[in-house]
Amino acid sequence: MTERSITERAEFLSRRRARMLPFLAVIFLSQQATYFSTPDRSPHSADHVKIAAWLVLSAVLVAAMATKGFWLQPKEIRDLIDDENTRANRLDAMRWGFLFTMAAGVAVYFLTMFEPISAREAVHVTTSAGIVSALVRWGVLEKRAHRDG
Repeated sequence: MTERSITERAEFLSRRRARMLPFLAVIFLSQQATYFSTPDRSPHSADHVKIAAWLVLSAVLVAAMATKGFWLQPKEIRDLIDDENTRANRLDAMRWGFLFTMAAGVAVYFLTMFEPISAREAVHVTTSAGIVSALVRWGVLEKRAHRDG
Protein backbone atom coordinates (compact mmCIF):
# COMPACT_ATOMS: atom_id res chain seq x y z
CA MET A 1 0.00 0.00 0.00
CA THR A 2 1.20 3.50 -0.71
CA GLU A 3 1.03 6.21 1.92
CA ARG A 4 -1.88 7.85 0.10
CA SER A 5 -3.89 4.65 -0.05
CA ILE A 6 -3.33 4.04 3.66
CA THR A 7 -4.57 7.55 4.41
CA GLU A 8 -7.57 7.13 2.14
CA ARG A 9 -8.42 3.79 3.75
CA ALA A 10 -8.16 5.32 7.24
CA GLU A 11 -10.41 8.21 6.21
CA PHE A 12 -12.97 5.80 4.71
CA LEU A 13 -13.02 3.64 7.84
CA SER A 14 -13.28 6.67 10.11
CA ARG A 15 -16.30 7.99 8.19
CA ARG A 16 -17.88 4.54 8.18
CA ARG A 17 -17.43 4.28 11.95
CA ALA A 18 -19.17 7.64 12.39
CA ARG A 19 -22.16 6.35 10.39
CA MET A 20 -22.25 2.96 12.09
CA LEU A 21 -22.10 4.01 15.77
CA PRO A 22 -25.71 5.31 15.99
CA PHE A 23 -26.86 2.33 13.92
CA LEU A 24 -25.15 -0.03 16.39
CA ALA A 25 -26.98 1.76 19.21
CA VAL A 26 -30.31 1.09 17.46
CA ILE A 27 -29.44 -2.59 17.00
CA PHE A 28 -28.40 -2.81 20.63
CA LEU A 29 -31.62 -1.11 21.80
CA SER A 30 -33.79 -3.37 19.66
CA GLN A 31 -32.10 -6.35 21.28
CA GLN A 32 -33.06 -4.89 24.68
CA ALA A 33 -36.67 -4.43 23.56
CA THR A 34 -36.96 -8.11 22.67
CA TYR A 35 -35.44 -9.09 26.01
CA PHE A 36 -37.77 -6.93 28.09
CA SER A 37 -40.87 -7.60 25.98
CA THR A 38 -41.00 -11.21 27.18
CA PRO A 39 -43.71 -11.21 29.87
CA ASP A 40 -42.64 -14.51 31.44
CA ARG A 41 -39.43 -14.08 33.44
CA SER A 42 -38.95 -17.76 34.28
CA PRO A 43 -35.64 -18.99 32.84
CA HIS A 44 -35.83 -20.84 29.54
CA SER A 45 -33.05 -21.97 27.25
CA ALA A 46 -33.96 -19.19 24.81
CA ASP A 47 -33.42 -16.66 27.59
CA HIS A 48 -29.90 -17.95 28.09
CA VAL A 49 -29.20 -17.32 24.41
CA LYS A 50 -30.61 -13.78 24.66
CA ILE A 51 -28.53 -13.06 27.75
CA ALA A 52 -25.41 -14.53 26.18
CA ALA A 53 -25.97 -12.47 23.02
CA TRP A 54 -26.39 -9.33 25.13
CA LEU A 55 -23.24 -10.10 27.11
CA VAL A 56 -21.16 -10.74 23.99
CA LEU A 57 -22.45 -7.67 22.14
CA SER A 58 -21.98 -5.51 25.25
CA ALA A 59 -18.41 -6.73 25.72
CA VAL A 60 -17.55 -6.17 22.05
CA LEU A 61 -19.05 -2.67 22.01
CA VAL A 62 -17.29 -1.65 25.23
CA ALA A 63 -13.99 -3.10 23.97
CA ALA A 64 -14.39 -1.25 20.66
CA MET A 65 -15.04 2.01 22.51
CA ALA A 66 -12.16 1.48 24.93
CA THR A 67 -9.62 0.70 22.20
CA LYS A 68 -8.86 1.98 18.74
CA GLY A 69 -11.22 -0.61 17.26
CA PHE A 70 -10.74 -1.96 13.74
CA TRP A 71 -8.81 -4.87 15.20
CA LEU A 72 -8.34 -6.59 11.82
CA GLN A 73 -6.76 -3.56 10.15
CA PRO A 74 -2.99 -2.96 9.99
CA LYS A 75 -1.48 -0.96 12.84
CA GLU A 76 -0.67 2.08 10.68
CA ILE A 77 -4.32 2.38 9.65
CA ARG A 78 -5.50 2.00 13.26
CA ASP A 79 -3.04 4.70 14.32
CA LEU A 80 -4.30 7.10 11.63
CA ILE A 81 -7.92 6.45 12.55
CA ASP A 82 -7.20 7.10 16.23
CA ASP A 83 -6.14 10.72 15.93
CA GLU A 84 -6.29 13.31 18.71
CA ASN A 85 -9.81 14.43 17.80
CA THR A 86 -11.12 10.86 17.80
CA ARG A 87 -9.54 10.18 21.19
CA ALA A 88 -11.16 13.32 22.61
CA ASN A 89 -14.53 12.34 21.11
CA ARG A 90 -14.24 8.81 22.48
CA LEU A 91 -13.37 10.08 25.96
CA ASP A 92 -16.35 12.45 25.91
CA ALA A 93 -18.59 9.59 24.79
CA MET A 94 -17.28 7.39 27.60
CA ARG A 95 -17.99 10.22 30.05
CA TRP A 96 -21.56 10.44 28.78
CA GLY A 97 -21.85 6.67 29.05
CA PHE A 98 -20.73 6.80 32.67
CA LEU A 99 -23.17 9.61 33.49
CA PHE A 100 -26.09 7.82 31.83
CA THR A 101 -25.18 4.62 33.68
CA MET A 102 -25.26 6.49 36.97
CA ALA A 103 -28.57 8.17 36.08
CA ALA A 104 -30.06 4.80 35.10
CA GLY A 105 -28.84 3.36 38.40
CA VAL A 106 -30.58 6.14 40.33
CA ALA A 107 -33.74 5.66 38.26
CA VAL A 108 -33.72 1.89 38.87
CA TYR A 109 -33.21 2.49 42.58
CA PHE A 110 -36.19 4.86 42.62
CA LEU A 111 -38.41 2.54 40.56
CA THR A 112 -37.71 -0.43 42.81
CA MET A 113 -39.59 1.37 45.56
CA PHE A 114 -42.75 0.74 43.53
CA GLU A 115 -41.96 -2.36 41.46
CA PRO A 116 -39.36 -4.92 42.46
CA ILE A 117 -36.95 -6.02 39.73
CA SER A 118 -34.19 -8.59 39.75
CA ALA A 119 -30.55 -7.69 40.04
CA ARG A 120 -29.99 -9.05 36.54
CA GLU A 121 -32.62 -6.68 35.13
CA ALA A 122 -31.12 -3.74 37.02
CA VAL A 123 -27.65 -4.47 35.65
CA HIS A 124 -29.11 -4.97 32.18
CA VAL A 125 -30.84 -1.57 32.24
CA THR A 126 -27.96 0.41 33.70
CA THR A 127 -25.30 -1.14 31.48
CA SER A 128 -27.42 -0.79 28.37
CA ALA A 129 -28.12 2.88 29.11
CA GLY A 130 -24.41 3.58 29.37
CA ILE A 131 -23.45 1.70 26.22
CA VAL A 132 -26.21 3.22 24.08
CA SER A 133 -25.54 6.77 25.24
CA ALA A 134 -21.80 6.40 24.63
CA LEU A 135 -22.35 4.97 21.14
CA VAL A 136 -24.75 7.74 20.16
CA ARG A 137 -22.56 10.49 21.59
CA TRP A 138 -19.43 9.20 19.89
CA GLY A 139 -21.27 8.85 16.58
CA VAL A 140 -22.64 12.40 16.80
CA LEU A 141 -19.23 13.84 17.65
CA GLU A 142 -17.48 11.90 14.89
CA LYS A 143 -20.08 12.92 12.28
CA ARG A 144 -19.69 16.54 13.37
CA ALA A 145 -15.90 16.28 13.11
CA HIS A 146 -16.10 14.87 9.58
CA ARG A 147 -18.66 17.47 8.51
CA ASP A 148 -16.57 20.33 9.89
CA GLY A 149 -13.46 18.91 8.24
